[in-house]
Amino acid sequence: MVFLRGVSVLSKIRSRLAQQSATLGSVRWLQIQSASDLDLRSQLKDLIPEQQERLKKLKSEHGKVELGKITLDMVIGGMRGMTGLLWETSLLDPEEGIRFRGLSIPECQKVLPAALPGGQPLPEGLLWLLLTGKVPNKDQVDSLSKELQSRSSVPEYVYKAIDALPITSHPMTQFASGIMALQVQSEFQKAYEKGISKAKYWEPTFEDSLNLIARVPVVAAYVYRRIYKNGQIIPSDESLDYGGNFSHMLGFDDPKMLELMRLYVTIHSDHEGGNVSAHTAHLVASALSDPYLSFAAALNGLAGPLHGLANQEVLLWIKSVVEECGENITTEQLKEYVWKTLNSGKVVPGYGHGVLRQTDPRYVCQRDFALKYLPDDPLFQLVSKLYEVVPPILTQLGKVKNPWPNVDAHSGVLLNYFGLSEARYFTVLFGVSRSIGICSQLIWDRALGLPLERPKSVTMDWVESFCKKAA
Repeated sequence: MVFLRGVSVLSKIRSRLAQQSATLGSVRWLQIQSASDLDLRSQLKDLIPEQQERLKKLKSEHGKVELGKITLDMVIGGMRGMTGLLWETSLLDPEEGIRFRGLSIPECQKVLPAALPGGQPLPEGLLWLLLTGKVPNKDQVDSLSKELQSRSSVPEYVYKAIDALPITSHPMTQFASGIMALQVQSEFQKAYEKGISKAKYWEPTFEDSLNLIARVPVVAAYVYRRIYKNGQIIPSDESLDYGGNFSHMLGFDDPKMLELMRLYVTIHSDHEGGNVSAHTAHLVASALSDPYLSFAAALNGLAGPLHGLANQEVLLWIKSVVEECGENITTEQLKEYVWKTLNSGKVVPGYGHGVLRQTDPRYVCQRDFALKYLPDDPLFQLVSKLYEVVPPILTQLGKVKNPWPNVDAHSGVLLNYFGLSEARYFTVLFGVSRSIGICSQLIWDRALGLPLERPKSVTMDWVESFCKKAA
């Protein structure tokens, strides 16, 4: 079966990656054994000069090295495949999937501290890893959890800004509006207006970023409770970690749902710099816009149906399958429905990826979670059948470079199982998670003094003239 072959391939890839990174992982693990400093800011302060010198050396010694050729197809095709951004926190490989500071998702699940023995990694641990390149120990993660909790207070005017919008406004519109309202307290903007040295830009950026990361779950939970739960707000629980507390404020206290939220926030946090939301944040921040302005811009990109809104579309599409064919749909019926979707000029949501050429590892870890906690759920079983049916059909079309499922193909079904069934809200969850990756890189953008982004654009007249001369 296609599904079994896909799993077999993924198992081989996992094994190969584990062997390749065994040394790297063990080194990081040794680093954390002697790490006693619980303050993330002080660790960054020690790391930054070393990385600044590293970048300076790269530029002086290798500045003229060509990283690849740019073709007209790339220019016309949305800069697809161009190597054109520095993004330290993560790297996406077409075959391996995402690596956070060199660690794959299975490796992160193994070495990052968890709330429960053998449980899912804590998002705070990933934040530490993205910022420092080192795996934190449990004491460091607990300390960071407390720091984020201490920064999580949201001013009343933020809620008023959200309340000024119609309750029917899309959750992402309300969420982004709340983030813009938070910008009033930007430490970077205040410092810049006072004339801060460029060498210290990273310091108020760090303050803004941690404040933003701490507050986005509170704002996001407020939006959810306002729209779907008659405005009945649930206070924060200071005894819980970042992901667990977010689930609690949304209104879901099942320990399994808390674990799911920890996994969800971790795996959605970063996906290198070329995707729409990450690139948008980097672009806007390159103009020295503060983290709030940059992240709000990223959210507006994330809200598009070709990016973060896709997770909403997947669950709605799966439910449309059930409505028309029932839960006990046969493989043949499912094939017919997939062809019906494609023949109507639509895509099968949750399949394909702009970079990946294998099944998304983020899909795999969510499938593992489902097999552990909800193996008999009808929608999960339908997702499994889709994994058997969709790739061969997309391959048969001959136009799809990656017929395999991506992260969005699975997340909605898991959330729905635990009661978070409002699909229009799913992209807000994605936004909360993405704050960790975007803000981590933004701090390093400031620390490394990365310049204003300004690529060259050309007209079709210019292109036609250039190509004639080249011929």
